[in-house]
Amino acid sequence: MKYLLYKASTFTLTITFISIIIFFVFQIIPGNPAQIILGIDADEQQVIQLEEKLGLNEPPLERYIDWIKGVFQGDLGDSLKYQIPVMDILKDRIPVTFSLAILSILFTVLIGIPLGILIARTDGKWYSVVLSIFTQLGIAIPSFWFGFLLILLFAVILNWFPTFGYVPWSDDFWGALKSFFLPSLAIAVTNIAVVIRYLRNTILDQSKMDYVRTARVKGLSERSIVYGHVLRNAFLPVLTIMGMIIADTIGGSIIIENVFALPGLGNLLIQSITSRDFPLIQSMVMYIAIFVVIINFLIDLLYRIIDPRIRLKG
Repeated sequence: MKYLLYKASTFTLTITFISIIIFFVFQIIPGNPAQIILGIDADEQQVIQLEEKLGLNEPPLERYIDWIKGVFQGDLGDSLKYQIPVMDILKDRIPVTFSLAILSILFTVLIGIPLGILIARTDGKWYSVVLSIFTQLGIAIPSFWFGFLLILLFAVILNWFPTFGYVPWSDDFWGALKSFFLPSLAIAVTNIAVVIRYLRNTILDQSKMDYVRTARVKGLSERSIVYGHVLRNAFLPVLTIMGMIIADTIGGSIIIENVFALPGLGNLLIQSITSRDFPLIQSMVMYIAIFVVIINFLIDLLYRIIDPRIRLKG
């Protein structure tokens, strides 16, 4: 119980600190949103009137309090550029980015974990060495470059997938899957390589521990040792990086969505920064930050479930 209270208070303080940084950083960015909306030909009086209408003339602290209340009430104000509620814009974009992120994480887990176990169990064999080389390439090459390579091979040469665009899940399930397949795989490649290397190293380290030697002396098969004992401990470091991988997946979507012309949060964020649409930018960054913090909070709880020693310390 103490542990949960401690984590809940840490979660609240983290979110508060992030919200303060997000809001006040955007206040010092050069550029007057009212001036950008009206254009360079607008006179000073028009700019002042629009600032009053948008509430830009109010004290920063007052605007921060109003904004943070709206974040947790779902009232994010109006977009400066589109002049419609921010939530109406986000509700069409969030499913795109989250679909991309979820598919990417599925690729990472379903490909990275089995290959990590395979490389660890066959350490030193030629195909294990080849896979290790590919993981090095996966870590070194940026995801947007993989995106271009995937478009060239699977969309242009083989014509299996569309080069760009988005099909809603409600319109055509397979069409939506095809539109998300290449971009989510492009984001996942680096994460797959990271999971493989972490899992391989931790499995090999755990295999040298005393409890593994004891299990072998008792006559347990290598398969039962790996799947029954080693993996439970080997997953702890992997869980640690999964929080970073999920955050990286959301961040990577900013570039990948532009490469594949997907109408998600990443694409919208670039447009909003260009037009200095602060209410829209702040809301997007804040919700992404809350999502990442929640994921890390859940990973901490999983730690306690997987490792009894942490429960005893709590």
